[in-house]
Order: sequence, then C-alpha cells, then structure tokens
Amino acid sequence: MTLPLIVWKSLRQHILSTTVTALSIALAGGLLMSVWVVKEQSRQAFTQQNAGFDAVLGARGSKLQLVLNAIFHLEASPGNLKWDDYVSIRKNRAVSLALPIAVGDNYLGFRLVGTLTNLFTEVEYAPEKKYEVQVGRSFDDGYAEAVVGSFVAQQLGMKVGDKFHPYHGLIFDEKAQHSETYVVTGILKPSNTPADRVIWIPIAGIQNMKGHDPKSANDISAVLVKLRTPIAGQGLSLLYNKQGNKFTFAWPIATIVAELFNKIAWFDQVLALVAWLVAIVATASVLASIYNSMNERRRDIAILRALGARRRLIIASVIMESAAIAALGMVAAFFIYGGIMDGAATVIRSQTGVVLEPWAFNDVMWWVPLAMIGLSALAGIIPAIKAYRTNVAENLLPVS
Repeated sequence: MTLPLIVWKSLRQHILSTTVTALSIALAGGLLMSVWVVKEQSRQAFTQQNAGFDAVLGARGSKLQLVLNAIFHLEASPGNLKWDDYVSIRKNRAVSLALPIAVGDNYLGFRLVGTLTNLFTEVEYAPEKKYEVQVGRSFDDGYAEAVVGSFVAQQLGMKVGDKFHPYHGLIFDEKAQHSETYVVTGILKPSNTPADRVIWIPIAGIQNMKGHDPKSANDISAVLVKLRTPIAGQGLSLLYNKQGNKFTFAWPIATIVAELFNKIAWFDQVLALVAWLVAIVATASVLASIYNSMNERRRDIAILRALGARRRLIIASVIMESAAIAALGMVAAFFIYGGIMDGAATVIRSQTGVVLEPWAFNDVMWWVPLAMIGLSALAGIIPAIKAYRTNVAENLLPVS
C-alpha cells in the first residue's frame, strides 16, 4: 500500500471523528483569519478615510471627537463655531477649500448634516472622485430640500420626490419631530464613505429649524479644511491650537484616527489571543482524536507491519493523517472566514459607512493554513509514537 492510500482509508474508516475534528480546525482557522483581517483592514480603511479634506476646525475639545463627528458622522459635536470663524479660515491663504457643516438632527436614526452645495461640485473624496448625485439633482441653498446618501436610501427605501419630517437630536425620538417638511431632490452615488450614511441638507436648514435656539441661527458645528500644501497644516495648528482656548484644529486626520486604534490595541491583542487559544484547542483535538483511536487501530497496524510495512511508514501515515485532517478543516475555514467577514463588513458599513473588502488578499490567508497544518502535524507525533510501539505478535493473535 502507498502512504496516501493508507491515510485515505483511515480517514474514511473514522469518518465521524475526522469530520468533527476537521470542523474544529475550520472554526479555529476561520476565526483566526477573520480577526486578523478585520483588525488590519479596519485600521487601514479608517486612517485612509478623510472625506477629501486634510483637517477639521472646531470648538475647543478633543481632536478625535471632532474628527469622528465631522468626518465619520459619529459622536456629538464638541461645540459650535460662529459663521465668521468659517469665513476667516476660508480666506486664509493656506486653505484651498473650506466647507462648513452643521449637525443636530436626524431622520429615523440617520444623521442630517447641513452644508453648502459645493460639497457636490468641488470636493474630491478620493483622487478624481467627487460626490455625485446619481438620481435627481442637488439641493438648493435656502430651500427645504435634501440629498440622501446611497446607504440611507437603500435602508429606508427613499427616492426622489419623497417628503419627510426631521427629528431633533442625533438619536431618534419619535416625540421630537420637527414641523418642517423636506423633499428629497437627489440620491447620492455610492462612494463607500461615511457620506453614504448621511442625509445632506442646506446648512441654513439646520441653523433655522424650529425648536433650535434662535441665538445659534448662524452657528456651525465644524469646518472641513483642504490645504494648499501639506506643510500648511503646521502653521494653522499653531494659530488655532496654541493661541487662546476657543478652537481646535484637528490635523493631520490620519494620525488622529490612528490614535483611536492605538488606544484599543489591547482589545485587538485580546481577540488575537482568544483566536490562537481556539487554534491550540483545535490542534489538541486532532491529537486526542487520533490518539484515542490508536487502540482500535492496533490490529490494523500489526497487519500492515506483517505485510512488510516499516515502522517509519506507520509513523508517517499517522502524522500525514493529522495534517490531512487540518488541511480539510482549512478548506472549510475559508467558508467560515467568508461568513464572519461578510457579517463584520455589514455591521461596520451600517454603523460607520466604512467599507471592508472581505476577499481582498491578505498574507494571513496563506500562513494561517500552513500554521494550522503544521501544528496538527506536530500533534500527530504523539499518537505516531504510540503506533510505532505497537506489538505485532500480540495484535495478530485471534480475537476470542
């Protein structure tokens, strides 16, 4: 008998234990790969996401909170700025584009963001990619009109011509409905950015909506800033952050977002540790499964030895069987990985607008399978030694 044939017959003979053990390997491998990829892709996607701007000007407070609020449309605004503050930075020679935004209302849990129409004409969220209205048209400043992000339109079934009443606050409360009626004039083309999760309206709509403080009619939440040169951020940072206590100039955005991931790095390490522990337990299950079956295999091994099989062939067959079980498990692991990644990508997109690519190649897709197969092969050494010690004469005696 050839070595592969011996392994194949053994796998078939112990099909139940082979299947259960392979599934434990699949779960471990899929979990380990998905944890690794989610961690790396999330960090990369968030740090590269800046909505087409280099910095954010806001009220004095946390830079991270300001960026999360203005770029990712998460968190609450740290405070308000005056319209004159926007005009001032817009006129700064170091600034090529300044866009004011105002927040404070929602529709069924999706945030309304007030801004100007040049969001759709001048802003490039990626090189040579602008926010485009795919269906309908942009809103007109001063009118109760709205452009709905693609994700919002998909989730709520909104279309051009629909009317809706906003709700006060960033969290949906059916008792806090505004009396104003807004008309959907356009649906934003999917951009795979947080902008897809937002309903965009004229900035005056947020400022002058009934129920808001009249004293804040000209206030804004933040200013998104595009710099003429990368080095210009240093001067503006000194101007706003080091002088007085009124403003916060959050720059550079990628560095500030990276701080968030640095703060939760311990959580990534815990997830990775749990995944590795699951992998070790799964590998131990390979050892236990084959080791426990050695008693019922003694006669088969003795027969093979009597037919001329050398001990090293027996050892190799047990180790190869362990590796084969892991290999089968890792094939199934990619299905588990796909399920976990699709679920994680869906949740992250719905909560942040950031899109992950579940099937983008990552080095983890080759070294995890190799690691799991290698560990399982090592685990097979112990039952292989037991097989090596099988007494041929004793196990060839007739069974009474």
